[in-house]
Amino acid sequence: MVLGLTRRRMVGALIATVIATGIAGAVALRAAKKAQDDSKGLPVALQFAPTDLAYLKAVPLARWLPVSGTLQPIRQAVVKARVTGDVRRITVREGETVREGQLLVRIDTTDLDSKLIDRIGALESARAQLALAEKTRAMNTRLLNDKFISQNAFDSAESSFNVALGNVKSMEAQVQLARNALKDAVATAPLSGIVAKRHVQPGEKVAVEASLVTVVDLRDLEVQALVPAIDVPELRIGMPVEFNVDGYGDRHFTGHIERINPSTEPGTRAILVYVGLPNPDALLKSGMFATGRIALAASAPALTLPVTAVRTEAGQSFVWVVDKGKLSRRIVTLGRRDNDHGIVEIKTSLPSDLPVLSARFDNLKDGAPALVRSPTSSQNATTNKPDHSG
Repeated sequence: MVLGLTRRRMVGALIATVIATGIAGAVALRAAKKAQDDSKGLPVALQFAPTDLAYLKAVPLARWLPVSGTLQPIRQAVVKARVTGDVRRITVREGETVREGQLLVRIDTTDLDSKLIDRIGALESARAQLALAEKTRAMNTRLLNDKFISQNAFDSAESSFNVALGNVKSMEAQVQLARNALKDAVATAPLSGIVAKRHVQPGEKVAVEASLVTVVDLRDLEVQALVPAIDVPELRIGMPVEFNVDGYGDRHFTGHIERINPSTEPGTRAILVYVGLPNPDALLKSGMFATGRIALAASAPALTLPVTAVRTEAGQSFVWVVDKGKLSRRIVTLGRRDNDHGIVEIKTSLPSDLPVLSARFDNLKDGAPALVRSPTSSQNATTNKPDHSG
């Protein structure tokens, strides 16, 4: 009787223990699930590697003075007609290379030949008149010495001789002019270069000073650039100028300042600066437009950031910083830019030890949790890193 009662008590205690254990397990499971659900609602801290960050750095900024202008040959010439006549022959066309002294244009000389013959005939007649006057003068000299003629008669003969002598000299000059005109009917290249324009065609009648051919020497070009007068004191003869020319992409051409005009251009506050540009292979052509820059003395050190750290949205520049464990969007004012080194001046006051995102990331939010990984951990960790933008 007592044994049966004891067994019933043991079974009841066992059942109570099982029930209590089940209840405790259920409570623990529910608490764990709740904790897991709560952890899912918490924001995950973004982790940035040191290579994603930059810091304000004081560096001297390169200073460049922009210039631009049209390429012009230093040496060029417009060959003009020196005589009137019909163009008989043109030996060159645009784009052809010519040498100094090479025949370019020949003008018909039919009329000039006739004029020369006429002048020669007149000269021969004048020489005959001079010979006669010289004989008369010699004879009158003897007669005067022998007292057979008066002084007045001799003076008349002397005067006739002088007139005849003057006529001969005049005719000789006329003949020389006619011969020169024949030479001028042939136009030659005044310099070595390239034919830029042929102004006439065979058969056309040209007058004196009519343009025939334009020749340019492309081996040395010049850019006439207008520079603000306030910048001119920093320029010196011989300073290098780096140019880009339309049609040649990113290829650079280097020239040097050769002359600086002593006065401003009318109606402007700019001064012409003449930049010589060697072109030994005639690669560049006259009339091409060139944009360039002149390196000036570097400025005093300024606080800078990489250009990639600066974002622009709605016309406003800003940077992302990691401040006290959170992302912070800071509006900044930009200064001078050094494109050669990829940096820009930051005029807004920022702590020099404040990490600034220099890489591009998507979907960043102001106030989001953020931390900077140590160099060691950043080699292995890959979780919770924001996505790079393209």
